[in-house]
Amino acid sequence: MNHRLGSALLAAGLLAGCGGTTEADVSTPEPVQSEVTPLTAQDVDVAPECQGILDFVNGANYATLDFYLPSNVASGIVSRRAVTPFVSIEDISSLSQVGEARLKEIELAAREEEYLVGSGCVGIFDELAISADDEAAIVALVNSISSTELHDILPNAWNGAVNLLNARPFSSIQAISNTSGIGVVSLRHIRNAATLSAPLETLIAAANAIPSDGANGGTIARHFDWWTQMLYDLRGSYNQGSRPECFGIDPDRIPADASDVDIRPTLATPAEVLARFDYALSLADRRNTIPADVKSAGRANLAAQLEGRLLAGCSYGFAPDPWSGHTVEFFFDPADGFGISTHTYWAE
Repeated sequence: MNHRLGSALLAAGLLAGCGGTTEADVSTPEPVQSEVTPLTAQDVDVAPECQGILDFVNGANYATLDFYLPSNVASGIVSRRAVTPFVSIEDISSLSQVGEARLKEIELAAREEEYLVGSGCVGIFDELAISADDEAAIVALVNSISSTELHDILPNAWNGAVNLLNARPFSSIQAISNTSGIGVVSLRHIRNAATLSAPLETLIAAANAIPSDGANGGTIARHFDWWTQMLYDLRGSYNQGSRPECFGIDPDRIPADASDVDIRPTLATPAEVLARFDYALSLADRRNTIPADVKSAGRANLAAQLEGRLLAGCSYGFAPDPWSGHTVEFFFDPADGFGISTHTYWAE
């Protein structure tokens, strides 16, 4: 049987929402989106608020499943969970004839049967079960992120990045998901960029809020426009300082003359990134005013996010005047754009 209760609501949901120089203005490759984002302990596809979706497919009896879904899908769910329970949206999607539309049917059934209660779970979009808090963070990021960082987050979905930039501001995850060029991999990259480094961003905000003593200091950024900042720093500098050293970045992307840049053959390791982060943090928090628990949680989050990665980036110095010196070091993962930038300085 296939009664499809709420099919009209489902159809309506599926149809809904169908200045200055930037790096994208001078570089517009359009590779095919093809990689697979791995699931990890932190990179899950079901927000805790959406756990009821899994509870429904694991707990509803056959008659209930058959009421909302085609009989063969209901049978497939029952047969599979008899061996091992479903633990993710990817798990459910592995069943025959379960795609995006079927996942929406499952979500609506979970709500109808009160496995999902309240507004904490917004729904399933591109095989991600998104919470209301996730949605707010994703929308805020997409509406504010630089072109450079968005293209780094979506290395295999440049058209999707351009379409997001042209269509923003957004007000919902549905509208972002509906944007041409945004799919399973790209939305997951965006979700991860928006949500997985919250403890780190709390620490960074605390460090950057500390007033400078005017002599030495440091600032840190989790989200940054390295291309525009590097262009501004090097072209507007009184004195360039140390030559830029870059690694893992196509020389054509670097906003400096090739003859003025040293290309390092090796990518940055997690240890190198953590060392630069720790140094900048020590200068920013020179009087140890940041609570110890904020520091430990933020650094542990950064260490966890860096695990197993090799990062691209650059290091360079510049002097905006004769009485100060600045060093900028930024790092990002070419696979998904996760990055960190540090800026340290001295002044007479």
